[in-house]
Amino acid sequence: DPDAWRLEVGGFVATPLSLSLDDLRARDTHEVTVTMECAGNGRARLSPRPISQPWLTEAIGTAEWTGTPLRPLLEEAGIRDEAVELVFAGADRGIQGEVEQNYERSLTLDEIGRGDALLAYEVNGAPLPPQHGSPLRLVVPGWYGMTNVKWLSATTLVDRPFAGPQQAVSYRLKETEAEAAF
Repeated sequence: DPDAWRLEVGGFVATPLSLSLDDLRARDTHEVTVTMECAGNGRARLSPRPISQPWLTEAIGTAEWTGTPLRPLLEEAGIRDEAVELVFAGADRGIQGEVEQNYERSLTLDEIGRGDALLAYEVNGAPLPPQHGSPLRLVVPGWYGMTNVKWLSATTLVDRPFAGPQQAVSYRLKETEAEAAF
C-alpha cells in the first residue's frame, strides 16, 4: 500500500529518518536512463541447469527511471564515522538454506559516494508497477539487477561489511566444487 509505506533510514546515522512516498516525491527529482541486466541472464544454458530463474537472454532492458538521489538523503540523516556500508532491504522474502529472510544487498560508502544512486518511484514516466518494485526501488547505474533492490523498505548504515546471504553467498562466482554445493 503506497499510502502506508515508509522508507526507514537508520543504523549508524545521527538522525534516523522515516519517509513516506510523498516525502520522497517532494525532494529534487532526477531522471536517468539505465540499462539493467539480471546477473542470471543466460543461466538456462548452464550445465547443470540451475533450478532458479532459468533465463535465456531476455533478462535485460533499458528504461528511464525517475526518483530522488540517495546521497542528499544520507547527508540529511548524518552518516556517523563508524559507518562503512549501506544495507538496502526489500520487502520481498524467501527461503534460503531453510531460513526465511528478507532480500538485502549492500554497497560501500565509496560506491554510494559516486552520487548516481537513485530512489526510483517511476519508470518510463509512470508509477512503478509491482514487478518493478512499487512503490520504491533502488537504481544504481552500472550494477547488475540484484543490486537494484526492489520494494525498498529500509536502508541501514552498518559498521562492518555486510555478509547477508544475497551478498556473501548468492550472486557470487563459485571457484571450488565445495562452494558450488552451498
